[in-house]
Amino acid sequence: MQRDLKPLSLLEFTTMVALMISIVAMATDIMMPALGVIGSELGVEDPNDAQLVISSLFAGFAVGQLVAGPLSDAIGRKRTIYIGYAIFIVGCLTSLYATDLMTMLAGRILQGLGAAPSRIITVAIVRDSYHGRPMARVMSIAMAVFILVPAVAPSIGQGLIIAADWHATFQFLIGMAVICFSWFALRQPETLTPEKHRPFSLKAIYGGIRDFASRRMAVGYTVSAGIVFGAFLGYLSSAQQIFQTTYKLGELFPIYFGIAALAIGTASIVNSKLVMKLGMRYLSRRALIGIIFVSGAMLIGAATQWQGIPPLPLFMAWLMCTFFCVGMLFGNFNALAMEPLGHMAGLGAALVGALQSFISLPLGWAVGHFYDGTVLPLVTGFAVLATLSILMMSWTEHGQEPEVG
Repeated sequence: MQRDLKPLSLLEFTTMVALMISIVAMATDIMMPALGVIGSELGVEDPNDAQLVISSLFAGFAVGQLVAGPLSDAIGRKRTIYIGYAIFIVGCLTSLYATDLMTMLAGRILQGLGAAPSRIITVAIVRDSYHGRPMARVMSIAMAVFILVPAVAPSIGQGLIIAADWHATFQFLIGMAVICFSWFALRQPETLTPEKHRPFSLKAIYGGIRDFASRRMAVGYTVSAGIVFGAFLGYLSSAQQIFQTTYKLGELFPIYFGIAALAIGTASIVNSKLVMKLGMRYLSRRALIGIIFVSGAMLIGAATQWQGIPPLPLFMAWLMCTFFCVGMLFGNFNALAMEPLGHMAGLGAALVGALQSFISLPLGWAVGHFYDGTVLPLVTGFAVLATLSILMMSWTEHGQEPEVG
């Protein structure tokens, strides 16, 4: 039986949540400097196939969410997260000793499965404790801390590769998982009381899915998020090639990647300040409009003036503007989708996360796979998918009451 734990302060709670959420980002971004080396050592013929080391993690992550959410509603948040960390470590060990691409991808899928509970159930824990705009504020603060991980992860990966080799990146991930597990186990109380447990059964899950599907706001904002995040996943898949092949930055790639990631962190901080006053819908719509505008302008300029490869400072300016807008969307879209799902936060968080992933995975694969040595596929992806996202958002909000605090 779990002993009583003193409630965490807001600072410790948001920092811990951010670190737990960031294990997915770390497992993704720390690998980027190593993709070329891994592809070469494992005998990958098509350089674009090395992107599968990134996307396979998200495939496992998408499936893992469907199990993690309802399981946490049945046995509690903490036990489910414990199981997830165990699977994640097994996945890291599998990839660590991989000698071919298929074994590497199997390990990455396991890592995604294992990372899903710590990523998705922390959202449920936040929803157990907060709602409305205060929930969006907590998520935005957590995302601001979380985004520091993508800013430094490629540099950590680059350093590990220089000091040892790509195997060290998986050893680092195992160490991070142990730290997260220990902090969470020792400090975080269970937020799901026994009377709120839901049975883990196909009938209960099916009932939860029907409930989720009947809520236009939850489904609509989830789909909107999945569409625009498809472009972001396409960037994650192709960033190493864009910076190191297109712009020939070599070992400077982690620095430029980190600079772009900090734009998301800055936006998350700004969003946490503005969301209480302006609301989630207002900020999300303006962010999508911003992505459409700057991407459309960049697309025209890059295609007509620079044969698809604009000057690096201009590309970075576009990337930071776009990522600032993306940062405004991270916390808001998740909070909007979760708002009507407080009665089924675990399963709700799983369905929101899984549906976002299943939508963004093929879209991100398309954006990344069409990399042709220029930035045109990436810029086009952001322009088109942000347009589709705002159309979906308009459908979602049609006939709805104005947002209130």
